[in-house]
Amino acid sequence: MLIQFIKERYNYRHLIWILAWVEFKQRYKNSVLGYLWSLLEPLLMLGILYLVFSNLMKNPVEYYPLFLLQGIIMWGFFTRTTTSSLLSIRFKPNLIKKVYFPRDIMVISGCTTALLMSFFESVVFIIFMAIFQIPLSLNIAYLPCIIFLFYIMTLGVALALASLNVYYQDVQYIWAFVLQIGFFATPVIYPLSVFPPYLLKVLSYNPLAQFLFLARDVTLYSKVPNTASFVFIFVVAFAILGIGYAIFNRLEPKFAEEL
Repeated sequence: MLIQFIKERYNYRHLIWILAWVEFKQRYKNSVLGYLWSLLEPLLMLGILYLVFSNLMKNPVEYYPLFLLQGIIMWGFFTRTTTSSLLSIRFKPNLIKKVYFPRDIMVISGCTTALLMSFFESVVFIIFMAIFQIPLSLNIAYLPCIIFLFYIMTLGVALALASLNVYYQDVQYIWAFVLQIGFFATPVIYPLSVFPPYLLKVLSYNPLAQFLFLARDVTLYSKVPNTASFVFIFVVAFAILGIGYAIFNRLEPKFAEEL
């Protein structure tokens, strides 16, 4: 069923891209700085977090500004995608009731918009890598695969949230609380080594943590991805997509009634 879903949505790739690009342009339509906000947002966040946490680190992290920036970009993609998905169905009742098309396309296009924003933010990351003269290795070739799996996992979460929020509006408030906890349970601003050993193993099973580990390893530290971690994120990404699609597919037939 999941394979069929992927194949069918691939046939809608042009529509998904058009919707994603239109939404991306609308975000900055009446902004003075326009697309520059995609570059400024991660920089502003980096400046604040760096000032606060750089002096609190007992064990300095190598290339900490880039360590922090990569965490901000990846966490930003996850939060932006999942929070926007909560409203992607609920806030478009006229479209849902009057026009027939696969409803999940609205969620997929939203995820793609967030991915576009992250690509623009990555320009800042590339500039910083040049400034810090970080040597690149062939291991960076693993990065597109890591990002793809990250997108797949995030899409699964987004599909589940989008459909559940149609029936239960409390989901959006609960998810905001979950994200607050998740930010500190994920090594966005610090390595997991700051935690005591008894918590380290538990937190290392956080899929978001594993994605960050692998992305940082192949970009900042020129390491070969850990095989166990790579297999873990592959399995988790498609498992979450399968669960998210199953929930969406189960609830989708009554969207119009609920809206």
